[in-house]
Amino acid sequence: MVLQTRECNFSTPDTSVRGPWAPQGPGGMSRTGHTVVAVMLGTILLAGVFGNSVVFLVFVKYRSLRTPINLILLNISLSDILVCVFGTPLSFAASLKGRWLLGERGCEWYGFANSLFGIVSLVSLSVLSYERYTVVLQPTQVDVSYFRKAWFCVGGSWLYALFWTLPPLLGWSRYGPEGPGTMCSVQWHLRSPANISYVLCLFIFCLLLPLVI
Repeated sequence: MVLQTRECNFSTPDTSVRGPWAPQGPGGMSRTGHTVVAVMLGTILLAGVFGNSVVFLVFVKYRSLRTPINLILLNISLSDILVCVFGTPLSFAASLKGRWLLGERGCEWYGFANSLFGIVSLVSLSVLSYERYTVVLQPTQVDVSYFRKAWFCVGGSWLYALFWTLPPLLGWSRYGPEGPGTMCSVQWHLRSPANISYVLCLFIFCLLLPLVI
């Protein structure tokens, strides 16, 4: 689906966002379309919170599951449930109303939070794949050092994700509305040198590199 793109206009008094993605604008999503998206997001929200909460409860209840590899799996569940708590409800509410509801700052937060938690999941999956690869090559007994490495990988995944998601808040590219205007992300369509360089780095270091690993 091709959408027209132009400068966004965030209105502070009523915290609404007007642009080509608005329901009444050309290329905007229909009311039915917004409703379908809202239903899907609501389902994802409920399933995500429930499923990942079960993972946490099982991890807490059964001590035998507290292994280094499961610590990385728990980190993935944490990032997923944070998306469900801090991101999905915003796009769900926006889809119900057919427009973004929280203004420019809310849009920046949504784009930042979803990018941060998404990159944490990708990096954690890459670490998980590499760890399984090393276990197959050199099976060894789990000891304290493995837990230290697991905690290092968990902390490293968050620092790495922050390193690549903070720049749009500091002037290197930016977060803004995308699609029908009910979600926000990096402004992929901007053609400025700064934005192109950021998108290229994001693609290489946060998508291509984790997939290669």
